[in-house]
Amino acid sequence: MNKTALNIIRFVVLVLAQVLMVNHIRLGGYVHPYIYVIFIMLLPIHIQDWQLLLLGFLLGLCVDLFTSTPGLHAGATTLMAFCRPALLRLVNGNQKFENIHDPNLEQLGGVWFLRYTFSMVFVHHSALFLLESFSLSLIGQVLLRILISVPVSVFLIMMFLYIFKGERKGESR
Repeated sequence: MNKTALNIIRFVVLVLAQVLMVNHIRLGGYVHPYIYVIFIMLLPIHIQDWQLLLLGFLLGLCVDLFTSTPGLHAGATTLMAFCRPALLRLVNGNQKFENIHDPNLEQLGGVWFLRYTFSMVFVHHSALFLLESFSLSLIGQVLLRILISVPVSVFLIMMFLYIFKGERKGESR
């Protein structure tokens, strides 16, 4: 399948999965998982910076339109897209991405991808929850939401990727 078509399908599926299913997961008022960030994480490594920022903004804007959160997700995903190249370098260390086109679980391994996912989700959730509270007087609640929501989101993202990894390769589970 064409990479552009795959990314369009991934965009639509992740936004719909987020707004129709995952947004309804609320545990104790502090757990707010977000899986739609997978789209930004799986974009090609050597994508142009302006394209990455534009796609991050559009992804967040689509979620904002469905959830009536004016600009919160757009701001958080744009920041995450902005930080992505630096986080890729940080997580990868001195190694170069010579033969790797996309950051994925199969080529880079579970441990690498878990670190990458954790760092990307942490940036997104921190920005989102800080923008949502927009007050330092609520910093304790914001930190608690970040500390609880990040591991839950990472867990759901890794489950989602493992489930669809097997189907993409035609493997049986």
